[in-house]
Amino acid sequence: MSLREFYLERRRAELPVFLKVLKALPEDQMHYRPHERSPTAEQLVWTLTWELRSCVDVARDHQAEWNPDPAPPLPEMIALFEQWSNELVERVSAMDDEQWNRAAKFYHNGQLVSEQPAEKFLWMIHFDAIHHRGQLTTYLRPMGSKVPAIYGPSADERPS
Repeated sequence: MSLREFYLERRRAELPVFLKVLKALPEDQMHYRPHERSPTAEQLVWTLTWELRSCVDVARDHQAEWNPDPAPPLPEMIALFEQWSNELVERVSAMDDEQWNRAAKFYHNGQLVSEQPAEKFLWMIHFDAIHHRGQLTTYLRPMGSKVPAIYGPSADERPS
């Protein structure tokens, strides 16, 4: 199995887990943050979603610009997250080795902040997304929700 095939396998496997966490978020609590220096739940979800958009752009054009629009309501973010996840898998599936290894440029406010092979960029964002998903899971109980099972059982999903 190549690294690209493994990447696709992990993307496909992680999507339902991400969706369980995103769908566990209470819509009326999206401004929750555990500390003043922490991002809000809304900011985390929009970061996760916009990162996918950047990955789609990298897989298609070998460049992306971090310039997210204001966050839409939670259901729309979840729909975009799923849409862009599926589009990313389609685009990476169509890449050949040259495209997978070709340099991709990442811009923020018009400034080049990263230039690295598409493969490394896509893996970096995947790991960053898993990190942010972990942050969101720590928000769920204080927001009045339950933590879904991710890689194993959750205390919130065990029978009483």
